[in-house]
Amino acid sequence: MNRLFLGLPAPAKLNIFLHVTGRRADGYHELQSLMAPISLADTLDIELRSDGRITRSGDTVGPLDADLCLRAARLLQQASGSSLGVDIAVEKRIPAGSGMGGGSSDAATTLIALNRLWRLGWSRERLASLGLRLGADVPFFLGTGPALAEGIGERLTSFHWPVRWYAVIHPQVSVSTAEIFSAPELTRS
Repeated sequence: MNRLFLGLPAPAKLNIFLHVTGRRADGYHELQSLMAPISLADTLDIELRSDGRITRSGDTVGPLDADLCLRAARLLQQASGSSLGVDIAVEKRIPAGSGMGGGSSDAATTLIALNRLWRLGWSRERLASLGLRLGADVPFFLGTGPALAEGIGERLTSFHWPVRWYAVIHPQVSVSTAEIFSAPELTRS
């Protein structure tokens, strides 16, 4: 059994468009967006542990207990009943607070890798259902390419999007998604 995955890419995404179509009673916003993965990616190294422990090293953003890789690994361990563990190392390249889904992509890559390492045999759909508990973008990163996202981002329809080139400029400013979606100026529908 392979015990180590090195250099796993966790790609960023662009929202080609994003429309807020309403607000649910639970406070989440309904949306419609065309999402496309791009070549900018974080890199994960994942090593199997037999003692059940889950550790995280490398670049971090914010408090470790909020780290989506750790949360994804713990959630999958709990949901699957696996007694195995993992060491996760992340090299961040996707700017935090850029809206490009870095944390969600890292979580999705963690779920895919652990599904293989722990020999769970779960489908992508089952992983996506679990991943939605971590964040609305996680199911997109468990897909295979561009998709039209609806609902809070969990209803995905594959979308043929021709290869395009984009220039991504990072002005060294971080923006909180929660702040944006709670702003009173945001058009709600």
